[in-house]
Amino acid sequence: MDRCFFDLNIDVEVPGRWYLAEPTVPSGGEIDDIWRFSLGQPVDLGEKLRIPLYRPGRPLDFTTAGAGRTPVLSARAAAVFQKLASSDVQLFPVEVEGEPEPYHLLNVARQLRCIDDAACEEVQYYPRHGVQAHRAGEYRSVSGLRIDPSKTGEARVFRLWGWSPPLIVDAEIKQALEQAGIVGGRFEAV
Repeated sequence: MDRCFFDLNIDVEVPGRWYLAEPTVPSGGEIDDIWRFSLGQPVDLGEKLRIPLYRPGRPLDFTTAGAGRTPVLSARAAAVFQKLASSDVQLFPVEVEGEPEPYHLLNVARQLRCIDDAACEEVQYYPRHGVQAHRAGEYRSVSGLRIDPSKTGEARVFRLWGWSPPLIVDAEIKQALEQAGIVGGRFEAV
């Protein structure tokens, strides 16, 4: 039987939810690359990052920070990823402005080439010539995302080759997060 996977995204419908700004170094300065946490590759952090509030509100167990959509987790959400997917992710303690509880930045350290182009509603690719020629062959747009479970191996959490926005989790991770009662995440079957 095929495994089931889900795109884990923020739930913007949570009443009074907070929004987080871009992660910064402890002094408040910018980090060198806000996108590195969405590439599906291991990263090396030399220092504990700080995450300012963009808009104060209700703290969440799962959210993203800034334009780079860096995943940020409460301790109980981080515990699920640590227990069930430690070989797929990196968890880094972060300081969230005004929040005494521990939070973690989630870096998904695995990227898979498993989008099922034929099963998606529509896919478009970057052309060989043009403004973004260096991205030729990568996805420019994906609607109705579907993945091919036969290409996922043993991965539990991963990013997609050529289309970095989705954060993909398997059904067991989804169920564990729901059982933990996390607030802030929503799941869409892919």
